[in-house]
Amino acid sequence: MSTINLHHLRLFRAVARDGTLTGAARALNISQSAVSTQIKALEGALGQDLFERSGRNLVLTEAGRIALDHAEEIFRAAEDLSATLKTVGARRRALRIGALATLSRNFQIAFLEPIIGRDDVEIVLRSGSQEDLLRGLDALSLDVVLTNLVPARDASSPYLVHRLDEQRVSLIGTPARAADGPARGEDLLAAHPLVLPTPESSLRASVDAMLDRLGIVPRIAAEADDMAMLRLLARADVGVAVLPAIVVQDELASGRLVELHTFEEFTEVFCAVTIRRKFPNPLLAEVLASHQP
Repeated sequence: MSTINLHHLRLFRAVARDGTLTGAARALNISQSAVSTQIKALEGALGQDLFERSGRNLVLTEAGRIALDHAEEIFRAAEDLSATLKTVGARRRALRIGALATLSRNFQIAFLEPIIGRDDVEIVLRSGSQEDLLRGLDALSLDVVLTNLVPARDASSPYLVHRLDEQRVSLIGTPARAADGPARGEDLLAAHPLVLPTPESSLRASVDAMLDRLGIVPRIAAEADDMAMLRLLARADVGVAVLPAIVVQDELASGRLVELHTFEEFTEVFCAVTIRRKFPNPLLAEVLASHQP
């Protein structure tokens, strides 16, 4: 059988993504005939047709889909190797972290604490949506994603989910709202305007289910998709906020805010999501190990 090389696979991947020889050739800045010749050579080496024509486009055959899965894995491993070996011998090592844009900053700092301030470590921290961050993890531009939204997993999922912490959720308010003394959570929910996460968050889904079970129609004073904004709204006494205590730990310590009630029925789970790599970042293993129970 003829030798398969990365050049063959790179051209094959370009055609699979574009669906045409013309578009792939334009993207790679080579002639269409050269692309066609190399694809035929790859098909000859594999003994399988990788594409079939559908109108003006080329679509993958079953063998082509299998070949593309393997090609993507090969390129990921090559990029992983390149990124890893570039840092060999360097005095400073980088840990590239993606964090959900709405995630508590206090939690992020707590995760980074084992390596903060080290002369040999550079921390690269990016924030974004879950979809964008997982895409960065797939592309090996991130070493880990911090999130409170556990990604769906099945037998084919590449993600490894490390459960880092689980926080009870509390009703947080100013001392003035605690002036009447201790009260049941359901009474507080009914009596005060609420500051809540936006509906797409997992925490909000739990809160809505609880309110429905208790038969409470909430007075929603504000909604925000950012934990830092929820903290500021609670400090401004817009209403009583539903939050994990870690989000407002500094305000609780200073007495600027107080915990009015802690819910036993649901929690906020914080996770680190990684992907299997042949050359994992040793800094990541060090940080994860420090957060094991």
